[in-house]
Amino acid sequence: MKILLVEDDPIQLDPLKAALLKAGHGVDAVEDGAMAQDLMDQIDYDLLILDWMLPNYSGVELCRRYRQGGKVAPVLMLTAKDAIADRVTGLDAGADDYLVKPVNLTEFLARVRALGRRSPLWQGDILTLADLQLDRHTLTLQRQNQSLRLSNREFQLMEYLMRYPRQVLTHAQIEQALWEWDRVPDSKAIVTLVYRLRQRLQTLGAEDWLQSIYGMGYRLAEPGTV
Repeated sequence: MKILLVEDDPIQLDPLKAALLKAGHGVDAVEDGAMAQDLMDQIDYDLLILDWMLPNYSGVELCRRYRQGGKVAPVLMLTAKDAIADRVTGLDAGADDYLVKPVNLTEFLARVRALGRRSPLWQGDILTLADLQLDRHTLTLQRQNQSLRLSNREFQLMEYLMRYPRQVLTHAQIEQALWEWDRVPDSKAIVTLVYRLRQRLQTLGAEDWLQSIYGMGYRLAEPGTV
């Protein structure tokens, strides 16, 4: 999933971001409510994780603005406020779940998985294209009784391709889906990543499923179907 994580305390932000990355998610992490608002306006996220107390806009205000804009991705609120009235305020603003800090990482990831299933873009714990399967929990790719575990970045690209099978995805789309908002990948980063993933697919006898479309981008499709 592509996740927006907003937390103004680096001591709490860094481990949360690291846990999400290790789980195979793409993460835009920011410490400021105004920056978060800009990203929410530009990018369609699968999940938002918002701290309650933030500079410029609070997490509650961000959530309220997000819902007023008609966007429906799940929202997880993080806060030290644990009074019932505070929880009601967050939920009434449009949040789907509420986690009191300090956050236990195991519970945090479980909440993320549960909320991910509520996303309108959710397609299941296992993505399937013909006899090719990608397990989102284990980052494992399987075909014809063979399986292999992908690296985090390989998984992110494979997940993105499998969410939009048989569609040509441009370099710009892949860059936005996989890289953080403030990082511009090296000019050959996507080409290199595609090469690595194609090598992994070769192990499963599916290297020709990942197709390069000259001048446009890449497409994942069973040979002979497009």
